[in-house]
Amino acid sequence: MKIKLIYARWPKLKHQPEFHLPPHGPVVFAATLPPWVEIEFVDENVEELSLDDDAELIFMSVMLTCQIPRAWEIADEYRRRGRKVVFGGIATQLHAEETLDHADAVFLGEAEGRMERLIDDFRKGTLKKLYDYGQNFPDTNLIGPARRDILKRDLYNFRGVQMVDLVHASRGCRFNCFPCCTPYLGGRCFRPRPMERVVEEMDGIANNRLFIVDNSLAQDDQWEKDLFRAMIPLKKKWVSHPIKDDPEILELAAQAGAWYVYQAIVDTSDHIRQRVRRFKEHGIGVEGTIILGTDDHDEDGIRRLIDFLLEIDLDLAEFTILTPFPHTRIGADLEKQNRILHRDWSRYTAGECVFQPRRILPAKLEEMYHYAWETFYAGCSKEIQMAKLYLKVMKREKADGTYQRYDLSRKSKWGA
Repeated sequence: MKIKLIYARWPKLKHQPEFHLPPHGPVVFAATLPPWVEIEFVDENVEELSLDDDAELIFMSVMLTCQIPRAWEIADEYRRRGRKVVFGGIATQLHAEETLDHADAVFLGEAEGRMERLIDDFRKGTLKKLYDYGQNFPDTNLIGPARRDILKRDLYNFRGVQMVDLVHASRGCRFNCFPCCTPYLGGRCFRPRPMERVVEEMDGIANNRLFIVDNSLAQDDQWEKDLFRAMIPLKKKWVSHPIKDDPEILELAAQAGAWYVYQAIVDTSDHIRQRVRRFKEHGIGVEGTIILGTDDHDEDGIRRLIDFLLEIDLDLAEFTILTPFPHTRIGADLEKQNRILHRDWSRYTAGECVFQPRRILPAKLEEMYHYAWETFYAGCSKEIQMAKLYLKVMKREKADGTYQRYDLSRKSKWGA
């Protein structure tokens, strides 16, 4: 049996460098399919999509809200041609009710241990409209290594430089951050994968550079220490979301190859200043993630925040406009307050104001968003700042003898 797995394109933001990472959702999903299923994967962000194919079943893997209108458009055309289409992924779960109008089947939840039933239903002609597992999460022992063999590797580089491969060590998040939909999608319980399987998968990835995409690595101190100790012999270089600001953990992270981390910056406090300093003292770069448009932001406050960012020696900064995605705390709050301006999902890119801010006009917030990008990178472009980070990691790779390891002409046992 042959399926076609499609990852639809989405609108790119003006200020972000144009590069593409190999997507994580599709390769994790592909690992849940029975081994006798043949997979054709198309990432529309890096290649043209042809609807003329011989696949028996079409799967749409959708991660972003701003991606889902295009996914619906593709699905509608396939269905017009008489093909069966199944939707899954994060954005599918956030927009399940609307997606039912564009799909023959909608799969909600995590796919491990559940795909054989869906495919069997399709082959019997009894495909259900909705497979709703919601927060009925599978055993993390069922999570196998992602099927990176479905990727066209040469499409994922930036100006000839190999980017990172994505991998995850856990699911769920015990935190409940106001702009995040993870509590709805993955639950408030921290669910680590078996450590030995995580390390085995990381070791099997040909690329020496990884992005550990867990919502936060700072959820369990002992687990975090054990993970970093287990990663030290791999000599990988990696990026992640938050790690614990703790002396022992930072030292272990550095030994394990921490390259840079994403750090949310919500104010101009000395606490943030010192946290960034401690990361950098351990040789760990910092990319600040800054949401503009919270209720305490006015024009002067945003200007002061940008000045602060320039003072604290960030390696990179990524600015977004607060966006009330479905099934987030902020989305529910703004809806109750009647402050959401529209639900044109293609414009929910986090680069446009889609709600009424409390202390600033929407047009002025967008102006300050552009000001933030342009001011922070006035002295050195985003591309050059990124190149500096890559030069640092190349130097470290050469020092420990792993520089050639990310030559992806080598096939790993996972087909990475």
